[in-house]
Amino acid sequence: MQEPMYIKIHNQIKKDIENKKYAVGERIPAERQLATEFKVSRMTLRQAIKTLEDEGILERRLGSGTYVASQKVQEKMSGIMSFTEITRSNGQIPSSKVISYRVTKPSLSEKEKLRLKDGENVLRMERVRSADNVPICYEVAAIPYNLVKEFSKEEISTSLYQTIQHKGGYSLGNVIENIGAAVASEVDARRLSVRKGEALVTRRQVTKLSDGTPFEYVRASYVAERFEFTFAK
Repeated sequence: MQEPMYIKIHNQIKKDIENKKYAVGERIPAERQLATEFKVSRMTLRQAIKTLEDEGILERRLGSGTYVASQKVQEKMSGIMSFTEITRSNGQIPSSKVISYRVTKPSLSEKEKLRLKDGENVLRMERVRSADNVPICYEVAAIPYNLVKEFSKEEISTSLYQTIQHKGGYSLGNVIENIGAAVASEVDARRLSVRKGEALVTRRQVTKLSDGTPFEYVRASYVAERFEFTFAK
């Protein structure tokens, strides 16, 4: 199974950052220069950069460029509720539009977050989640394929947590979430029916089973004026 080019670029840039080629707070080369170095189109290069931004590794500064992100304060939260459960608890009707659903090689970040061994694949699912037919967030979820290979696409995309518990016999553990901020790109604007430059809340989440095994890594962008995070202590 061939790895997409944008994932290869993502992995190489991440390695460069880990190897101190680019320091925290340092501006990386412009997209045109990187596209030339990797011998790809700017669209492919931009997809790799956007993935790194979604993961909190890079951050785009309007009118300035793209920089290696500083480490942000991480808030650990306990208690797991799916988007479906949250939406229904607010008296709204949840729905999802699956953009992409495939078994593939994990990116470096997915491999690290999910503690995968060499050769293990992930099920990567891209969705737009809505409440009362209003787009709320765009998310990319990576799940160890071996954990869910016996389940149908409908079971996984409709209610992963219930499927894991009721059909898989697993118990859910805790979740670690990292919250940040961003502005909507042209692609975000089309996906979420917002204006380019509108405020987004970004979330990176690792959800674990009761034995501490990570089973889901999610990167999501929420429309700030349509969704609110509440932290309870």
